[in-house]
Amino acid sequence: MEREPDIDVIAEAEELPAAAAPVGAAELGAIFAGGFLGALARAALEEALGTSPASWPWPTFAVNLAAAALLGYAIAWLGGHHPRTMRARAFLATGVCGALSTFSTVMVELIHLREQAGLGLACAYGAASIAGGLAAVALGVRLGSRAEAR
Repeated sequence: MEREPDIDVIAEAEELPAAAAPVGAAELGAIFAGGFLGALARAALEEALGTSPASWPWPTFAVNLAAAALLGYAIAWLGGHHPRTMRARAFLATGVCGALSTFSTVMVELIHLREQAGLGLACAYGAASIAGGLAAVALGVRLGSRAEAR
């Protein structure tokens, strides 16, 4: 039996879960404020420490580990999707951590390391970023689960 595309698409669409509630102005403001602070912190650290394409990118490595730990802490501390923690989660998790961490910069730095210092250092940086990020988020979750959201 041949499928009828129009009918199958309609049937599949009816099975989809309802869309999430739209983000309110307070949450958007919290994301903006957190993003502003996260971006300033990252830029300040990059400016203070600097780096060259042929060396370990310590500023990016440090901010990504810090953001992973803070994200783990914030998620564990603030718990699920409770209305009373919406703005705090938006500020910390989406705003600060989203702007503080930078996946795209890691990718560019991996390319530069490969070109300037060789495949070994690039692979070491990539592996350390992933392993360090996982360890940092696990530590953050452990610490955050011990605290209570207020």
